Amino acid sequence: MDLSLSGIVTSFLVSSIGYVLFQYGRKCARMPQLVSGLALMVFPVFVPGVAWMLVTSAAILAFLWVGLRTGFLS
Repeated sequence: MDLSLSGIVTSFLVSSIGYVLFQYGRKCARMPQLVSGLALMVFPVFVPGVAWMLVTSAAILAFLWVGLRTGFLS
């Protein structure tokens, strides 16, 4: 976990996006959004830097988007 100011702010923003995505998935009973939101809330604790945090969150969101667009995760 990165305890610098940029690390804390980035972790908060990524986790906030994850929380919104998790709540949407829970209310609409959509499992892909629920799991992606949970992943976005949890993984910032284990990532050592801001760059890795941004790359990992972009990869999770890109996988969700591509999976939903192609019908793989629906």
